[in-house]
Amino acid sequence: MPIRFLRFSLTLIILSICFSACETLPATPAAFPTYDPFVSASGAAPVAPNNMGGSGTTAQPRLGPTPTLAPMSVSLPTPRDPNAEIVVPTPDVPRTLPTLRSQLDQYVVQAGDTLGSIAAKYGISPDALMQINGLTESDILQVNQSLSIPAPDAGLIGPSFKIIPDSELVNGPAAATFNMEAFVQGVGGYLATYTEDVNNDETLTGTQIVQRIATNYSVNPRLLLALLDYRSEWVSDPAPAEMDYPMKLKDPNYAGLYRQLAWTANELNRGYYLWRANAVSSWVLGDGSVVPIDPTINAGTAGVQYFLAKLNDRATWENDVSAFGVFQKYYFMFNNPFDRAIEPLIPPDLVQPKMQLPFENGVAWAFTGGPHGGWDTGSAWGALDFGPLGTAGCAPSLDWAVAVADGRIIRAFNGAVIQDLDNDGYEQTGWTMLYMHVDSYERVESGTYLFAGEHVGHASCEGGVSNATHLHIARKYNGEWIAADGTLPFILDGWVSSGTGAEYDGFLTRGSQTIEAWDGVNDLNQITR
Repeated sequence: MPIRFLRFSLTLIILSICFSACETLPATPAAFPTYDPFVSASGAAPVAPNNMGGSGTTAQPRLGPTPTLAPMSVSLPTPRDPNAEIVVPTPDVPRTLPTLRSQLDQYVVQAGDTLGSIAAKYGISPDALMQINGLTESDILQVNQSLSIPAPDAGLIGPSFKIIPDSELVNGPAAATFNMEAFVQGVGGYLATYTEDVNNDETLTGTQIVQRIATNYSVNPRLLLALLDYRSEWVSDPAPAEMDYPMKLKDPNYAGLYRQLAWTANELNRGYYLWRANAVSSWVLGDGSVVPIDPTINAGTAGVQYFLAKLNDRATWENDVSAFGVFQKYYFMFNNPFDRAIEPLIPPDLVQPKMQLPFENGVAWAFTGGPHGGWDTGSAWGALDFGPLGTAGCAPSLDWAVAVADGRIIRAFNGAVIQDLDNDGYEQTGWTMLYMHVDSYERVESGTYLFAGEHVGHASCEGGVSNATHLHIARKYNGEWIAADGTLPFILDGWVSSGTGAEYDGFLTRGSQTIEAWDGVNDLNQITR
């Protein structure tokens, strides 16, 4: 079929779809962020020398035979007959969104606040915040300074057009068999030959960068490629006009493909999980305008809308989130995204498998971090932190971190260990566990099957910047980060996680016992199996 006729046909299809569709601030007690996503892949964070002695892996009696690898735990959608009628995605059931503020508010500046972070907290633009308080970008905020917070000046409600299903935003089951290298090389654009020195110690190809970001952030690689080509044509054009800022975020701190995509994935996640938590009712666009969100969109669409809102004025954003924006680009590259929809991505009757605390019997650890980001700041508050006792600074702990459940280790690199609990060998399907900051010394190897209680390794600071040695654990199901303060809290040996609405602050409760998370070790936050 001639390309011109193909594009005309796809435009008619898109038209038909279009017409049919018609950060909170940490409170004390709290811990510092667990890692910097831009630290080098070799773990060049400030890690103390390893003085643990010995060599090789300490033998541990196995708790059972290694099970045979299971078949994929999720059934993928059947490819659509190209002659079949295109099914238009139906709107979600309208949700009741948080009410937009209509009154002037007051805020007292806390340590670490910026104009941008305060504006984001209240859903207004930094310009609006500066204007009402007579400030400029060069003004330095003072702790305990009182600021007036204007009510959002909301415009017309945003579009209801669904851009992408939830299962095509997360790195979920439908992405498990995607051969990105073959696709990128087949297209033959700039990305196919691109290489980058990541953090001055590792050279990665373009596809390796996309894959690493997709894997770490759990964002679908097809969506990252579609956005990359939509913003700068890096996938399809051998000589794109924009070289330094392929996602068009013109910030020297985010130059290069790796940092541009890391920022993109984080913002996609932020929009997705804010919508999942029903914690947002409007977007603040790049020109400062405020757009109330249509209550019938899905989380995947919310993630894309939020990301594009960071970059554009209202007119440009309206086009980007329409049938002729990112959706059209995705359609030309990968066909209809809704053909790959896995719905619901999270079954309504889902329950967490049995899990234990991540340390050995009789050994006390400290509960140092309540619910916070599973990976970077944009993901669901899916992580908890535990610190070993008696370890100074970033020295690796002598105590063992252990598996919370049975499952196969499918990744062990740069401080991160991923355990596949459904044993099908795919990180994108079923339940998976992330153990972060696991030192390379005596760390479990990829391919090992661990039973609950068997050794994962030793907590450290490896894998990113950390204020002290600790273990960061988080869960995913079908690629989606599962919140530790939501409807599926952690249950570890009967201890149930909960949050307070402040990142890193939270509790573990079992019966009448409650332990609060504190940064550091004290008599109040110690816990023993």
